Amino acid sequence: MPDEALRTIAAPFVAVGPSGVAIRTRIKGLTPDDDEVLRLVGAHLGSLASKDLKRRCAEGLEHSADTWAQRKRALTDESSSRWAGSITKATHDQWALARRAQLAHIHSLEAGIKTIAHRLSLPVGEKGTKRAPGGYRTRQEWFQKSRRLHLLEDRLERERADHDRARVRVVRGGKRLLHTRHHLEAAQLTEHAWRRRWEASRWFLKADGESGKRFGNETIRVIPDGTVSIKLPVPLAHLANAPHGRYVLAATTVFHHRSDEWADRITTNRSVAYRIHYDTDRSRWYLSASWTIPPVTTVPLSHAREGGLISVDTNADHLAAWRLDAHGNPCGQPRRFFYDLSGTADHRDAQVRHALIRLLHWAKRHGLSIAVEDLDFAADKTREKHGRRKRFRQVISGMPVSKLRARLVSMAAELGVTIVAVDPAYTSRWGAQHWHKPLTNKSRKTSRHDAASIAIGRRALGHRIRRRTAPPPHDQSDRAGHRTAQAAHGTPGREGTRPRILGPRTRSTGTRRGANAGDQDAQHRSERPTEPVQPMLSPQERYWRPDPEGWLKTE
Repeated sequence: MPDEALRTIAAPFVAVGPSGVAIRTRIKGLTPDDDEVLRLVGAHLGSLASKDLKRRCAEGLEHSADTWAQRKRALTDESSSRWAGSITKATHDQWALARRAQLAHIHSLEAGIKTIAHRLSLPVGEKGTKRAPGGYRTRQEWFQKSRRLHLLEDRLERERADHDRARVRVVRGGKRLLHTRHHLEAAQLTEHAWRRRWEASRWFLKADGESGKRFGNETIRVIPDGTVSIKLPVPLAHLANAPHGRYVLAATTVFHHRSDEWADRITTNRSVAYRIHYDTDRSRWYLSASWTIPPVTTVPLSHAREGGLISVDTNADHLAAWRLDAHGNPCGQPRRFFYDLSGTADHRDAQVRHALIRLLHWAKRHGLSIAVEDLDFAADKTREKHGRRKRFRQVISGMPVSKLRARLVSMAAELGVTIVAVDPAYTSRWGAQHWHKPLTNKSRKTSRHDAASIAIGRRALGHRIRRRTAPPPHDQSDRAGHRTAQAAHGTPGREGTRPRILGPRTRSTGTRRGANAGDQDAQHRSERPTEPVQPMLSPQERYWRPDPEGWLKTE
Protein backbone atom coordinates (compact mmCIF):
# COMPACT_ATOMS: atom_id res chain seq x y z
CA MET A 1 0.00 0.00 0.00
CA PRO A 2 1.65 3.31 -1.03
CA ASP A 3 2.37 5.89 1.64
CA GLU A 4 -0.12 8.69 1.91
CA ALA A 5 0.86 12.34 1.87
CA LEU A 6 1.65 14.10 5.13
CA ARG A 7 -1.42 15.37 6.87
CA THR A 8 -2.06 19.09 7.16
CA ILE A 9 -0.44 20.68 10.19
CA ALA A 10 -2.59 23.22 11.99
CA ALA A 11 -1.14 26.58 12.98
CA PRO A 12 -0.22 27.19 16.65
CA PHE A 13 -2.58 29.25 18.75
CA VAL A 14 -2.76 30.78 22.21
CA ALA A 15 -4.93 28.70 24.54
CA VAL A 16 -7.97 30.41 26.03
CA GLY A 17 -8.05 30.67 29.80
CA PRO A 18 -10.69 29.17 32.11
CA SER A 19 -14.20 30.57 32.26
CA GLY A 20 -15.10 29.43 35.78
CA VAL A 21 -13.73 29.02 39.30
CA ALA A 22 -14.40 26.30 41.87
CA ILE A 23 -13.17 26.14 45.46
CA ARG A 24 -13.81 23.59 48.20
CA THR A 25 -13.62 23.45 51.96
CA ARG A 26 -14.56 21.03 54.71
CA ILE A 27 -17.61 21.55 56.90
CA LYS A 28 -16.28 20.97 60.42
CA GLY A 29 -18.13 20.67 63.71
CA LEU A 30 -21.41 19.20 62.49
CA THR A 31 -23.76 17.92 65.15
CA PRO A 32 -25.59 14.58 64.79
CA ASP A 33 -28.77 16.52 63.99
CA ASP A 34 -26.96 18.44 61.22
CA ASP A 35 -25.65 15.20 59.77
CA GLU A 36 -29.09 13.61 59.83
CA VAL A 37 -30.74 16.62 58.14
CA LEU A 38 -28.15 16.68 55.36
CA ARG A 39 -28.67 12.98 54.73
CA LEU A 40 -32.46 13.29 54.61
CA VAL A 41 -32.39 16.30 52.29
CA GLY A 42 -29.83 14.68 50.00
CA ALA A 43 -31.75 11.40 49.78
CA HIS A 44 -35.09 13.13 49.12
CA LEU A 45 -33.73 15.42 46.40
CA GLY A 46 -31.76 12.52 44.95
CA SER A 47 -34.91 10.48 44.47
CA LEU A 48 -36.52 13.45 42.71
CA ALA A 49 -33.47 13.81 40.46
CA SER A 50 -33.68 10.12 39.52
CA LYS A 51 -37.33 10.45 38.56
CA ASP A 52 -36.66 13.59 36.55
CA LEU A 53 -33.79 11.94 34.69
CA LYS A 54 -36.06 9.03 33.78
CA ARG A 55 -38.64 11.42 32.35
CA ARG A 56 -35.98 13.35 30.44
CA CYS A 57 -34.58 10.19 28.87
CA ALA A 58 -38.08 9.08 27.89
CA GLU A 59 -38.73 12.39 26.10
CA GLY A 60 -35.68 12.07 23.86
CA LEU A 61 -35.73 14.53 20.97
CA GLU A 62 -39.28 15.59 21.85
CA HIS A 63 -37.91 17.69 24.67
CA SER A 64 -38.93 21.36 24.57
CA ALA A 65 -39.32 24.37 26.82
CA ASP A 66 -42.89 23.34 27.59
CA THR A 67 -41.94 19.83 28.72
CA TRP A 68 -39.12 21.33 30.77
CA ALA A 69 -41.61 23.64 32.50
CA GLN A 70 -43.95 20.71 33.18
CA ARG A 71 -41.19 18.72 34.82
CA LYS A 72 -40.18 21.71 36.91
CA ARG A 73 -43.77 22.29 38.12
CA ALA A 74 -44.06 18.64 39.11
CA LEU A 75 -40.86 18.86 41.17
CA THR A 76 -41.80 22.17 42.79
CA ASP A 77 -44.66 20.57 44.72
CA GLU A 78 -42.23 18.15 46.42
CA SER A 79 -39.30 20.53 46.94
CA SER A 80 -39.27 24.23 45.98
CA SER A 81 -39.05 26.22 42.77
CA ARG A 82 -35.32 26.80 43.14
CA TRP A 83 -34.54 23.17 44.00
CA ALA A 84 -36.64 22.14 41.00
CA GLY A 85 -34.71 24.47 38.72
CA SER A 86 -31.37 23.06 39.89
CA ILE A 87 -32.56 19.47 39.44
CA THR A 88 -33.94 19.98 35.92
CA LYS A 89 -30.81 21.83 34.80
CA ALA A 90 -28.55 19.09 36.15
CA THR A 91 -30.75 16.48 34.45
CA HIS A 92 -30.53 18.22 31.09
CA ASP A 93 -26.73 18.53 31.36
CA GLN A 94 -26.40 14.85 32.24
CA TRP A 95 -28.55 13.78 29.29
CA ALA A 96 -26.55 15.98 26.90
CA LEU A 97 -23.30 14.50 28.21
CA ALA A 98 -24.59 10.97 27.66
CA ARG A 99 -25.65 11.95 24.14
CA ARG A 100 -22.14 13.19 23.30
CA ALA A 101 -20.58 10.07 24.79
CA GLN A 102 -22.88 7.90 22.68
CA LEU A 103 -21.78 9.68 19.50
CA ALA A 104 -18.12 9.28 20.47
CA HIS A 105 -18.70 5.56 21.02
CA ILE A 106 -20.22 5.25 17.54
CA HIS A 107 -17.16 6.90 16.00
CA SER A 108 -14.90 4.53 17.94
CA LEU A 109 -16.82 1.50 16.66
CA GLU A 110 -16.66 2.78 13.08
CA ALA A 111 -12.88 3.25 13.34
CA GLY A 112 -12.44 -0.28 14.73
CA ILE A 113 -14.59 -1.84 12.02
CA LYS A 114 -12.66 0.01 9.32
CA THR A 115 -9.30 -1.17 10.68
CA ILE A 116 -10.38 -4.82 11.04
CA ALA A 117 -11.94 -4.89 7.57
CA HIS A 118 -8.74 -3.53 6.06
CA ARG A 119 -6.52 -6.07 7.80
CA LEU A 120 -8.85 -8.94 6.93
CA SER A 121 -8.63 -7.97 3.24
CA LEU A 122 -4.83 -8.40 3.24
CA PRO A 123 -3.03 -11.76 2.95
CA VAL A 124 -2.07 -13.43 6.22
CA GLY A 125 1.40 -12.39 7.32
CA GLU A 126 1.71 -9.34 5.08
CA LYS A 127 3.72 -6.62 6.77
CA GLY A 128 2.30 -3.18 7.32
CA THR A 129 3.77 0.28 6.96
CA LYS A 130 4.11 3.24 9.27
CA ARG A 131 0.80 4.60 8.01
CA ALA A 132 -1.30 1.45 7.67
CA PRO A 133 -1.32 -1.90 9.52
CA GLY A 134 -0.63 -5.12 7.67
CA GLY A 135 -2.42 -8.44 7.65
CA TYR A 136 -2.89 -10.65 10.68
CA ARG A 137 -0.06 -12.95 11.66
CA THR A 138 -1.82 -16.31 11.67
CA ARG A 139 -4.96 -17.90 10.31
CA GLN A 140 -6.24 -18.34 13.86
CA GLU A 141 -5.92 -14.62 14.58
CA TRP A 142 -7.58 -13.87 11.23
CA PHE A 143 -10.54 -16.11 12.22
CA GLN A 144 -10.88 -14.53 15.67
CA LYS A 145 -10.84 -11.03 14.20
CA SER A 146 -13.46 -11.98 11.62
CA ARG A 147 -15.76 -12.96 14.48
CA ARG A 148 -14.97 -9.73 16.31
CA LEU A 149 -15.86 -7.80 13.16
CA HIS A 150 -19.39 -9.22 13.24
CA LEU A 151 -19.63 -8.41 16.96
CA LEU A 152 -18.62 -4.78 16.41
CA GLU A 153 -21.01 -4.44 13.49
CA ASP A 154 -23.89 -5.64 15.69
CA ARG A 155 -22.90 -3.15 18.40
CA LEU A 156 -22.67 -0.35 15.87
CA GLU A 157 -26.10 -1.15 14.47
CA ARG A 158 -27.59 -1.13 17.97
CA GLU A 159 -25.88 2.15 18.93
CA ARG A 160 -26.98 3.83 15.72
CA ALA A 161 -30.55 2.74 16.33
CA ASP A 162 -30.41 4.17 19.87
CA HIS A 163 -28.89 7.38 18.56
CA ASP A 164 -31.63 7.78 15.95
CA ARG A 165 -34.27 7.31 18.64
CA ALA A 166 -32.34 9.61 21.04
CA ARG A 167 -32.17 6.81 23.58
CA VAL A 168 -29.32 7.07 26.07
CA ARG A 169 -28.25 4.91 28.99
CA VAL A 170 -27.38 6.84 32.14
CA VAL A 171 -26.62 5.53 35.63
CA ARG A 172 -26.99 7.97 38.49
CA GLY A 173 -24.11 7.23 40.80
CA GLY A 174 -21.82 5.96 38.09
CA LYS A 175 -21.65 2.84 35.96
CA ARG A 176 -18.29 1.85 37.39
CA LEU A 177 -19.57 1.93 40.97
CA LEU A 178 -22.63 -0.05 39.91
CA HIS A 179 -20.48 -2.84 38.45
CA THR A 180 -18.30 -2.84 41.56
CA ARG A 181 -21.23 -4.42 43.40
CA HIS A 182 -20.46 -7.70 41.61
CA HIS A 183 -16.72 -7.55 42.43
CA LEU A 184 -16.62 -6.55 46.09
CA GLU A 185 -13.62 -8.75 46.90
CA ALA A 186 -11.51 -7.26 44.11
CA ALA A 187 -12.52 -3.76 45.25
CA GLN A 188 -11.85 -4.66 48.90
CA LEU A 189 -15.31 -3.51 49.96
CA THR A 190 -18.02 -4.98 52.09
CA GLU A 191 -21.63 -4.90 50.99
CA HIS A 192 -22.44 -2.34 53.68
CA ALA A 193 -19.54 -0.07 52.65
CA TRP A 194 -20.55 -0.31 49.00
CA ARG A 195 -24.16 0.51 49.87
CA ARG A 196 -23.11 3.63 51.78
CA ARG A 197 -20.98 4.80 48.87
CA TRP A 198 -23.74 4.06 46.35
CA GLU A 199 -26.38 5.97 48.28
CA ALA A 200 -24.10 8.95 48.90
CA SER A 201 -23.23 9.19 45.19
CA ARG A 202 -26.95 9.44 44.33
CA TRP A 203 -27.74 12.22 46.78
CA PHE A 204 -28.48 15.67 45.38
CA LEU A 205 -27.39 18.76 47.30
CA LYS A 206 -26.52 21.29 44.61
CA ALA A 207 -28.01 24.76 44.12
CA ASP A 208 -27.41 27.22 41.28
CA GLY A 209 -26.61 30.82 42.12
CA GLU A 210 -28.82 33.84 41.40
CA SER A 211 -27.51 37.32 40.75
CA GLY A 212 -29.23 40.02 42.75
CA LYS A 213 -30.35 37.65 45.51
CA ARG A 214 -29.04 37.89 49.02
CA PHE A 215 -25.48 36.53 49.18
CA GLY A 216 -25.86 35.18 45.64
CA ASN A 217 -27.90 32.08 46.49
CA GLU A 218 -31.31 31.63 48.10
CA THR A 219 -31.24 27.83 48.35
CA ILE A 220 -27.84 27.16 49.95
CA ARG A 221 -26.71 30.38 51.61
CA VAL A 222 -23.26 31.03 53.05
CA ILE A 223 -22.80 34.37 54.79
CA PRO A 224 -19.40 36.07 55.24
CA ASP A 225 -18.84 34.68 58.76
CA GLY A 226 -19.08 31.11 57.39
CA THR A 227 -22.58 30.18 58.58
CA VAL A 228 -24.37 27.78 56.20
CA SER A 229 -28.13 27.57 55.87
CA ILE A 230 -30.30 25.40 53.61
CA LYS A 231 -33.81 25.88 52.28
CA LEU A 232 -35.58 22.65 53.21
CA PRO A 233 -37.90 20.89 50.75
CA VAL A 234 -41.62 21.00 51.54
CA PRO A 235 -41.87 17.43 52.98
CA LEU A 236 -38.97 18.19 55.37
CA ALA A 237 -40.04 21.68 56.41
CA HIS A 238 -40.80 20.44 59.95
CA LEU A 239 -37.05 20.06 60.55
CA ALA A 240 -36.40 23.80 60.14
CA ASN A 241 -34.68 25.65 62.99
CA ALA A 242 -34.87 29.11 61.37
CA PRO A 243 -37.66 31.23 59.81
CA HIS A 244 -38.99 30.65 56.28
CA GLY A 245 -38.33 26.90 56.34
CA ARG A 246 -34.54 27.14 56.58
CA TYR A 247 -32.11 24.99 58.53
CA VAL A 248 -28.93 26.60 59.84
CA LEU A 249 -25.96 24.29 60.41
CA ALA A 250 -24.14 24.56 63.71
CA ALA A 251 -20.79 24.34 61.91
CA THR A 252 -19.06 27.20 60.11
CA THR A 253 -16.92 27.05 56.98
CA VAL A 254 -13.84 28.94 55.87
CA PHE A 255 -12.57 29.09 52.30
CA HIS A 256 -8.79 29.22 52.42
CA HIS A 257 -8.34 29.53 48.65
CA ARG A 258 -9.75 32.55 46.80
CA SER A 259 -11.50 33.68 49.96
CA ASP A 260 -11.24 37.36 48.97
CA GLU A 261 -12.85 36.75 45.57
CA TRP A 262 -15.63 34.71 47.17
CA ALA A 263 -16.26 37.40 49.80
CA ASP A 264 -16.40 40.12 47.15
CA ARG A 265 -19.06 38.20 45.23
CA ILE A 266 -21.40 37.42 48.09
CA THR A 267 -21.18 40.92 49.59
CA THR A 268 -22.27 42.38 46.24
CA ASN A 269 -25.00 39.72 45.80
CA ARG A 270 -23.45 38.14 42.72
CA SER A 271 -24.34 34.53 41.93
CA VAL A 272 -22.40 31.70 43.55
CA ALA A 273 -23.34 28.02 43.07
CA TYR A 274 -22.85 25.62 46.00
CA ARG A 275 -22.63 21.86 46.26
CA ILE A 276 -22.55 19.80 49.45
CA HIS A 277 -21.19 16.26 49.14
CA TYR A 278 -20.23 13.48 51.52
CA ASP A 279 -16.97 11.51 51.45
CA THR A 280 -17.81 8.02 52.70
CA ASP A 281 -14.17 6.92 53.02
CA ARG A 282 -13.29 9.77 55.38
CA SER A 283 -16.79 10.33 56.81
CA ARG A 284 -16.54 14.05 56.08
CA TRP A 285 -18.84 16.66 54.56
CA TYR A 286 -17.48 19.15 52.03
CA LEU A 287 -18.82 22.38 50.55
CA SER A 288 -17.85 23.50 47.03
CA ALA A 289 -18.45 27.01 45.70
CA SER A 290 -18.24 27.90 42.01
CA TRP A 291 -18.89 30.89 39.80
CA THR A 292 -18.21 32.04 36.27
CA ILE A 293 -15.56 34.59 35.36
CA PRO A 294 -14.96 36.56 32.17
CA PRO A 295 -12.65 34.74 29.76
CA VAL A 296 -9.03 35.56 30.39
CA THR A 297 -7.70 38.01 27.81
CA THR A 298 -5.10 36.21 25.74
CA VAL A 299 -2.05 37.96 24.33
CA PRO A 300 -1.27 37.86 20.59
CA LEU A 301 0.82 34.97 19.37
CA SER A 302 3.62 37.32 18.32
CA HIS A 303 3.81 38.70 21.85
CA ALA A 304 3.89 35.18 23.33
CA ARG A 305 6.90 34.36 21.14
CA GLU A 306 9.00 37.31 22.28
CA GLY A 307 12.19 36.23 23.99
CA GLY A 308 11.56 32.56 23.25
CA LEU A 309 9.52 30.09 25.25
CA ILE A 310 9.59 26.82 27.17
CA SER A 311 8.51 23.80 25.14
CA VAL A 312 7.03 20.77 26.88
CA ASP A 313 6.57 17.20 25.67
CA THR A 314 3.94 15.22 27.60
CA ASN A 315 4.77 11.61 28.48
CA ALA A 316 3.34 8.83 30.60
CA ASP A 317 5.55 9.53 33.63
CA HIS A 318 7.14 12.95 33.16
CA LEU A 319 7.13 16.28 31.35
CA ALA A 320 10.21 16.87 29.18
CA ALA A 321 10.88 20.61 28.93
CA TRP A 322 13.55 22.72 27.24
CA ARG A 323 13.98 26.46 26.97
CA LEU A 324 14.29 27.90 23.44
CA ASP A 325 15.30 31.40 22.42
CA ALA A 326 13.39 33.47 19.88
CA HIS A 327 15.33 31.86 17.02
CA GLY A 328 14.44 28.31 18.05
CA ASN A 329 17.82 27.39 19.55
CA PRO A 330 17.85 25.32 22.76
CA CYS A 331 19.31 27.14 25.76
CA GLY A 332 20.83 25.52 28.82
CA GLN A 333 20.02 21.98 29.87
CA PRO A 334 16.73 20.07 29.47
CA ARG A 335 14.56 19.61 32.52
CA ARG A 336 12.19 16.81 33.44
CA PHE A 337 9.24 17.02 35.82
CA PHE A 338 8.25 13.54 36.95
CA TYR A 339 4.92 12.30 38.31
CA ASP A 340 3.60 8.93 39.43
CA LEU A 341 0.20 7.93 38.05
CA SER A 342 -0.24 4.83 40.19
CA GLY A 343 -2.57 4.71 43.17
CA THR A 344 -5.83 6.51 43.78
CA ALA A 345 -7.33 9.28 41.68
CA ASP A 346 -6.54 11.88 44.35
CA HIS A 347 -2.89 10.78 44.39
CA ARG A 348 -2.64 10.98 40.59
CA ASP A 349 -4.24 14.40 40.59
CA ALA A 350 -1.83 15.65 43.24
CA GLN A 351 1.13 14.31 41.27
CA VAL A 352 0.03 16.13 38.10
CA ARG A 353 -0.53 19.40 39.99
CA HIS A 354 2.89 19.15 41.65
CA ALA A 355 4.67 18.66 38.31
CA LEU A 356 2.75 21.50 36.68
CA ILE A 357 3.41 24.01 39.45
CA ARG A 358 7.15 23.41 39.19
CA LEU A 359 6.99 23.91 35.44
CA LEU A 360 4.94 27.10 35.79
CA HIS A 361 7.25 28.56 38.42
CA TRP A 362 10.20 27.98 36.10
CA ALA A 363 8.41 29.78 33.27
CA LYS A 364 7.31 32.58 35.61
CA ARG A 365 10.87 33.24 36.80
CA HIS A 366 12.08 33.77 33.23
CA GLY A 367 8.93 35.52 32.00
CA LEU A 368 8.36 33.04 29.16
CA SER A 369 5.37 31.33 27.59
CA ILE A 370 4.87 27.55 27.51
CA ALA A 371 4.33 25.56 24.33
CA VAL A 372 2.50 22.23 24.59
CA GLU A 373 0.93 19.78 22.17
CA ASP A 374 -2.80 19.82 21.58
CA LEU A 375 -3.02 16.08 22.21
CA ASP A 376 -6.08 13.92 21.76
CA PHE A 377 -5.72 10.13 21.81
CA ALA A 378 -9.41 9.44 21.24
CA ALA A 379 -8.69 7.66 17.94
CA ASP A 380 -5.51 5.92 19.12
CA LYS A 381 -6.65 3.99 22.19
CA THR A 382 -8.47 1.16 20.45
CA ARG A 383 -6.84 -2.24 20.31
CA GLU A 384 -7.80 -2.52 16.66
CA LYS A 385 -5.36 0.21 15.68
CA HIS A 386 -2.28 -1.14 17.48
CA GLY A 387 -3.09 -4.85 17.53
CA ARG A 388 -0.85 -6.78 19.92
CA ARG A 389 0.88 -3.69 21.29
CA LYS A 390 -0.96 -3.87 24.59
CA ARG A 391 1.76 -2.09 26.52
CA PHE A 392 1.64 0.87 24.15
CA ARG A 393 -2.14 1.06 24.41
CA GLN A 394 -1.88 1.07 28.19
CA VAL A 395 0.68 3.88 28.06
CA ILE A 396 -1.40 6.22 25.90
CA SER A 397 -4.57 5.35 27.79
CA GLY A 398 -2.90 6.17 31.10
CA MET A 399 -1.57 9.56 30.01
CA PRO A 400 -3.60 12.29 31.76
CA VAL A 401 -3.93 14.35 28.60
CA SER A 402 -7.27 16.07 29.20
CA LYS A 403 -6.75 16.54 32.94
CA LEU A 404 -3.22 17.85 32.45
CA ARG A 405 -4.34 20.26 29.74
CA ALA A 406 -7.21 21.61 31.86
CA ARG A 407 -5.00 21.92 34.92
CA LEU A 408 -2.21 23.63 33.00
CA VAL A 409 -4.49 26.24 31.43
CA SER A 410 -6.24 27.10 34.70
CA MET A 411 -3.04 27.22 36.78
CA ALA A 412 -1.20 29.23 34.14
CA ALA A 413 -3.98 31.81 34.09
CA GLU A 414 -3.48 32.40 37.81
CA LEU A 415 0.25 33.03 37.36
CA GLY A 416 -0.11 35.05 34.18
CA VAL A 417 1.74 32.53 32.00
CA THR A 418 0.67 32.22 28.36
CA ILE A 419 0.05 28.74 26.91
CA VAL A 420 0.68 28.15 23.20
CA ALA A 421 -0.88 24.97 21.76
CA VAL A 422 0.61 23.35 18.65
CA ASP A 423 -0.33 20.51 16.35
CA PRO A 424 1.31 17.27 17.62
CA ALA A 425 1.84 15.81 14.13
CA TYR A 426 5.32 14.32 13.62
CA THR A 427 6.92 16.19 16.55
CA SER A 428 8.38 13.04 18.13
CA ARG A 429 9.59 11.62 14.81
CA TRP A 430 11.10 14.80 13.41
CA GLY A 431 12.52 15.87 16.75
CA ALA A 432 14.39 12.58 17.09
CA GLN A 433 15.53 12.79 13.46
CA HIS A 434 16.96 16.31 13.55
CA TRP A 435 17.76 17.09 17.21
CA HIS A 436 18.44 13.89 19.14
CA LYS A 437 21.96 13.13 17.91
CA PRO A 438 23.31 16.70 17.64
CA LEU A 439 22.38 17.47 21.26
CA THR A 440 23.82 14.28 22.74
CA ASN A 441 27.40 14.32 24.00
CA LYS A 442 29.53 12.83 26.74
CA SER A 443 28.21 15.16 29.44
CA ARG A 444 24.56 15.25 28.35
CA LYS A 445 22.33 12.33 27.45
CA THR A 446 19.44 13.70 25.45
CA SER A 447 16.33 11.54 25.23
CA ARG A 448 13.88 11.36 22.37
CA HIS A 449 11.37 13.18 24.54
CA ASP A 450 13.80 16.10 24.97
CA ALA A 451 14.27 16.24 21.22
CA ALA A 452 10.50 16.18 20.73
CA SER A 453 10.15 19.16 23.08
CA ILE A 454 12.48 21.17 20.82
CA ALA A 455 10.34 20.27 17.81
CA ILE A 456 7.26 21.46 19.69
CA GLY A 457 8.89 24.73 20.65
CA ARG A 458 10.17 25.47 17.13
CA ARG A 459 6.72 24.84 15.70
CA ALA A 460 5.23 27.20 18.29
CA LEU A 461 7.80 29.86 17.33
CA GLY A 462 6.94 29.52 13.66
CA HIS A 463 10.27 27.93 12.65
CA ARG A 464 10.85 24.75 10.72
CA ILE A 465 11.66 21.76 12.89
CA ARG A 466 14.71 20.65 10.92
CA ARG A 467 18.00 22.33 11.77
CA ARG A 468 19.17 22.93 8.20
CA THR A 469 17.72 22.50 4.74
CA ALA A 470 19.14 20.04 2.23
CA PRO A 471 22.18 21.14 0.14
CA PRO A 472 21.57 22.60 -3.33
CA PRO A 473 20.73 19.93 -5.91
CA HIS A 474 23.59 20.57 -8.37
CA ASP A 475 26.56 22.01 -6.45
CA GLN A 476 27.67 23.36 -3.07
CA SER A 477 27.15 27.02 -3.93
CA ASP A 478 24.09 29.03 -3.09
CA ARG A 479 22.83 29.05 -6.65
CA ALA A 480 19.69 27.06 -5.73
CA GLY A 481 18.89 29.13 -2.67
CA HIS A 482 20.05 29.78 0.84
CA ARG A 483 21.18 26.60 2.62
CA THR A 484 20.26 27.43 6.20
CA ALA A 485 16.83 27.69 7.76
CA GLN A 486 17.95 29.98 10.58
CA ALA A 487 17.95 33.34 8.76
CA ALA A 488 14.64 35.03 8.11
CA HIS A 489 13.60 36.11 4.64
CA GLY A 490 14.18 39.79 5.38
CA THR A 491 17.64 39.40 6.92
CA PRO A 492 20.19 41.52 5.00
CA GLY A 493 23.02 39.50 3.47
CA ARG A 494 21.34 36.17 4.04
CA GLU A 495 22.39 34.93 0.59
CA GLY A 496 26.12 35.38 1.16
CA THR A 497 28.76 34.13 3.55
CA ARG A 498 30.00 36.07 6.52
CA PRO A 499 32.64 38.69 5.68
CA ARG A 500 36.29 38.10 6.45
CA ILE A 501 37.37 39.85 9.65
CA LEU A 502 40.90 41.17 9.29
CA GLY A 503 43.17 41.70 12.23
CA PRO A 504 46.32 40.56 14.00
CA ARG A 505 46.75 36.97 15.15
CA THR A 506 46.35 37.59 18.86
CA ARG A 507 44.58 35.74 21.62
CA SER A 508 41.44 37.77 21.04
CA THR A 509 41.47 37.15 17.29
CA GLY A 510 42.22 33.55 16.35
CA THR A 511 44.31 32.54 13.34
CA ARG A 512 41.38 30.73 11.71
CA ARG A 513 38.67 33.30 12.27
CA GLY A 514 38.90 35.00 8.89
CA ALA A 515 39.33 31.72 7.01
CA ASN A 516 36.38 30.05 8.63
CA ALA A 517 34.12 32.99 7.92
CA GLY A 518 34.03 32.36 4.19
CA ASP A 519 34.89 28.67 4.03
CA GLN A 520 31.92 26.32 4.10
CA ASP A 521 34.17 23.31 4.65
CA ALA A 522 35.60 24.76 7.82
CA GLN A 523 32.18 25.75 9.12
CA HIS A 524 30.17 22.58 8.65
CA ARG A 525 32.67 19.69 8.89
CA SER A 526 33.86 18.10 12.08
CA GLU A 527 37.57 17.99 11.06
CA ARG A 528 38.57 21.59 10.47
CA PRO A 529 41.95 22.49 9.00
CA THR A 530 44.37 24.20 11.37
CA GLU A 531 45.52 26.73 8.75
CA PRO A 532 43.52 28.81 6.28
CA VAL A 533 42.48 26.78 3.25
CA GLN A 534 44.46 27.72 0.12
CA PRO A 535 42.22 28.90 -2.71
CA MET A 536 42.18 26.99 -5.98
CA LEU A 537 44.25 28.71 -8.73
CA SER A 538 43.59 28.83 -12.44
CA PRO A 539 46.22 27.49 -14.87
CA GLN A 540 47.34 31.06 -15.65
CA GLU A 541 47.69 31.88 -11.94
CA ARG A 542 49.70 28.68 -11.39
CA TYR A 543 52.01 29.65 -14.28
CA TRP A 544 52.57 33.23 -13.12
CA ARG A 545 53.62 34.11 -9.55
CA PRO A 546 52.85 37.46 -7.90
CA ASP A 547 55.59 40.05 -7.46
CA PRO A 548 55.39 43.39 -5.65
CA GLU A 549 56.06 45.21 -8.94
CA GLY A 550 54.06 42.94 -11.25
CA TRP A 551 53.57 39.36 -12.42
CA LEU A 552 56.69 37.29 -13.18
CA LYS A 553 56.72 34.19 -15.29
CA THR A 554 57.98 31.10 -13.43
CA GLU A 555 60.51 28.75 -15.02
